[in-house]
Amino acid sequence: MKDYIEERALEIAKYIINEKATVRQTANVFGVSKSTVHKDVTERLPKINPLVSSKVKRVLQKNKAERHIRGGKATKMKYKTVAK
Repeated sequence: MKDYIEERALEIAKYIINEKATVRQTANVFGVSKSTVHKDVTERLPKINPLVSSKVKRVLQKNKAERHIRGGKATKMKYKTVAK
């Protein structure tokens, strides 16, 4: 694996852990696709640093469990602004 890919995977992991960010938010910040972020944290990171990988996995699992709530809030806000 190329050095810059390893560095990117670790930077992405740090960002996700510190900001409790979603894959989509992280992809926007780093200017890469969601697929790249997902591959970095699920396939590459466990080989580079298993401890950090487990922390990222916990954050992503929490985000996945809460995504239906965020979606509902977004829809509510959408119709609130349309109704005015």
